[in-house]
Formats: sequence, structure tokens, C-alpha cells
Amino acid sequence: MTCQTYSLFVLSVIMIYFACFGNSLTLAQLQGDIDQLKADFNSSQSDVADGGPIFIDKLKNWTEPGEKRIILSQIVSMYLEMFKNTNTSKAHVRHIIEELCTLKNNLHDGSKKVKDLMDLAKVQMNDLKIQRKAVHELRVVLPKLVGTSTSLKTKRSQCQRRCKC
Repeated sequence: MTCQTYSLFVLSVIMIYFACFGNSLTLAQLQGDIDQLKADFNSSQSDVADGGPIFIDKLKNWTEPGEKRIILSQIVSMYLEMFKNTNTSKAHVRHIIEELCTLKNNLHDGSKKVKDLMDLAKVQMNDLKIQRKAVHELRVVLPKLVGTSTSLKTKRSQCQRRCKC
């Protein structure tokens, strides 16, 4: 499967995942539209596979439903960006764009969350001022971490039982 085929496959998965065919397209029609789009983009050419898939590997890492909504929101936005520069005179292209718009409206915009993650990645934790701020915020952050999941407590106690420290 080529890289562009992967992308179009992901497009199919997104639309099926949400089962949100708000414009009353049937799944068979949507799959037909995607097949026509693949032909339009010549996505069966061998050079498309260079560099591997664009989205599929990312989807594997985002497993929780809330996480998936964030990554899928970003992927849908990227597809819509791609279609801005695409000839929309063909019915199958318009159908796909309409479905993507419907999906985007049903997804929460994850761009703020993605920006937050990118901002966190840039935080210089070796800076003394940043460390002091982090310690000051620990009283607020730690209870949120502890309260988010009982599975964290289970994993921690399992680890403590295994660890002979």
C-alpha cells in the first residue's frame, strides 16, 4: 500500500470511525468516492510509498477515545487543507469535502490541545525559574494526576510489589 493510498485509507477509517454520514451518503457511495479520488491522485504509483505512511502510524499511538478525537480532528483539518487546492468540480470530491466538514463540526477543535502539547515540549526544565514555578504548581497538578485514573494506582501498587527496593 502506498503512502497516498495510506492517507486515503485513513480518510476512509476516519469517516467510518465516526459513522457520521450527515449528508446521507451511504458507506458504499463514500468508498466509491474515495476510490475515484485515489484514481484522480494516481495513488497507486510506487513513489507514493516513499517515506512511509503519513497518518496511520500516528493513529496507532493515540488509543484512548478522547485522544483519538484530538488526533482525528487534526487529520480532518489537514485533509480539508489539502482539498483547498483540489479541483472541486467533480461530485466525488465535493461529497468527500462535505463529509469531512460534517466530521470537523462534530469533532472538538483539537488545535488548542495540540498547541498546548507543543508548548509543553518547549519548556526548559533545566531552567531554575521554570523549576521553581513547577514546584509551586505541583500542589495543584499532583491531585489532578492522582485523580485521573484508578488504573494508575493499580499499576503503581503492582510496580511496588514487584520492585524490591
